[in-house]
Amino acid sequence: MWRRGGKFVLVIVSVVGLLFGMVSCSSRPDPEDVFNSFATAIGHKDAGAAAAVTTDPAAAEPVIAAMFDGMGDNAVVTADSAQVAGEDDAFTISYQWSLGPDRELRYDTDGVATKVGEDWRITWAPTLLHRDMQPGLNFEYSQDSDLQTPVLDRSGQPLLTWQPVGVITLERAHLTSAAALAPLLVPFDPDVTAESISALFDGNTDDRVTVMKLREPDLATVADGLAGIAGVAVIQQGELLTADPVLSSPALAGMAQLWHDRVTAASGWSVSLVDETGALAQRVVTTPPRPTDPIRTTLDLRLQLLAQQAVAVEARPTILVALSGATGGILAAAQNVAADAEGPLAFSGLYPPGSTFKTITTAAALKAGLVTPDTQVACPGELTIENRTIPNDDSFDLGTVPFATAFARSCNTTMGRLADQLPADALTSTARDFGIGIDYVVPGLTTVTGKVPAADTSAQRVENGIGQGNVTVSPFGLAVAEASLAHGSTITPSLVEGDQTTADSPSVPLPPGVTDPLRAMMRQTVTEGTAAQLQDIPELGGKTGTAEFGDNTHSHGWFAGISGDIAFATLVVGGDSSAPAVTVSGEFLRAS
Repeated sequence: MWRRGGKFVLVIVSVVGLLFGMVSCSSRPDPEDVFNSFATAIGHKDAGAAAAVTTDPAAAEPVIAAMFDGMGDNAVVTADSAQVAGEDDAFTISYQWSLGPDRELRYDTDGVATKVGEDWRITWAPTLLHRDMQPGLNFEYSQDSDLQTPVLDRSGQPLLTWQPVGVITLERAHLTSAAALAPLLVPFDPDVTAESISALFDGNTDDRVTVMKLREPDLATVADGLAGIAGVAVIQQGELLTADPVLSSPALAGMAQLWHDRVTAASGWSVSLVDETGALAQRVVTTPPRPTDPIRTTLDLRLQLLAQQAVAVEARPTILVALSGATGGILAAAQNVAADAEGPLAFSGLYPPGSTFKTITTAAALKAGLVTPDTQVACPGELTIENRTIPNDDSFDLGTVPFATAFARSCNTTMGRLADQLPADALTSTARDFGIGIDYVVPGLTTVTGKVPAADTSAQRVENGIGQGNVTVSPFGLAVAEASLAHGSTITPSLVEGDQTTADSPSVPLPPGVTDPLRAMMRQTVTEGTAAQLQDIPELGGKTGTAEFGDNTHSHGWFAGISGDIAFATLVVGGDSSAPAVTVSGEFLRAS
């Protein structure tokens, strides 16, 4: 800029020439650049960016996106490109897929670049994704498991097997078809109505919902009828189901997950090219599953079905759990329909055990040397200790009798006086010796055995001593105690062979000076005591129990004991006496 005649004059350098020089010095993308961009976009699983450097982005993007979808959300992919020797526009693309631990897939394919105007683009073809990729095909990653792996009982009988099922669905657009669908499904679920089917669409925006799944034989009986209902479709799939349709046990609740984990650990895998219907066009790679041994459980199918029949005679929630005294294996766990409606009560329901807990109180008293079976003890109709008055059932009074008689007749007053003579933690520690209060981690199950807090007052010791107060047990926990008594030491319950149960307390031996007289007194309970209606069952020993709850106007009914190798506990929730539990136990044991 300079001044002329009092004015400033701006000297303008030729900007056009300068800019031209800058542009001419910059480089446009060459074939190597676009192949590198494509490989980078593939590694980022960015279908849009990968398609953008091809000659036909609109056609390329959905195919590339479908590849990512077909390989699965967890797939990790990297890609590199290298120029083909002697060819400026031809490149090799190397793919590396990581599909899980030890699941790697590597392959190469080729591509060619072409100029589109002034820019280079990769000539689009499905073979950019795999040499054998053709229009209409897609990738499919599959985890291939040995689905035919069965779950067996202890004798090798099948409990669960992989079976075909029909999934019955209904479209929202044909909601009125619920009226025609419901009558066809009532034979398989009496609670199904047109209204219950329609309610499946409430709270969601699904175009189609699953109404019911049917086993193949059941589906065959209604298939023609279903085919004639607008909006109804049946989808065929496989599912792990009980081999016997009537088999039902809370012990099997976690078995599907355990089975899945087992077959998945041994699974193989494959990557295929499939057509639009999912039909196989070409297998890219396959690794077959390793052989999977059957899952063997400790359950006994015959005993399980007998237990189910026994609890079914009661309308009130009823549970029966049986363990092997020799091994601690769970033999059977049955709940009736009313109990099933409340959850897995067999393994996690906690209830006051009532007089069945007198086995623990007696064990503690025998161990402390307070009594023997022959010790003469008082059994008055009522007993008041501290501010707590406890009665016998209907206030019966036996006077002075041998302790074995007081046990067999379930004398609350005798047991209350004994409990008061024990240390505050005596019942807590004795219960743990029998397994109650121990936290077991049983593969395939969620369990709780019970709680027996220490009792610092006389009134509390009396309450706990007769199975009331703060004491609670689950049917499983009480069965564990009976199995420990049968075994002579704290048993470790189990469900699946080869899968070890862990416990937060070690097993301890139970002194013969405790177990032998306790078993004898339980036998006397059956031969001449409160369970005399079962005296025809050889060698059965047990203990009845009635446990008040709520406002003390109702009670649960229990019976627990040992018959041969079977250690069991039976509970009738709200049974109001032990009689229903004794009846259910008898139904089971006589058939066993």
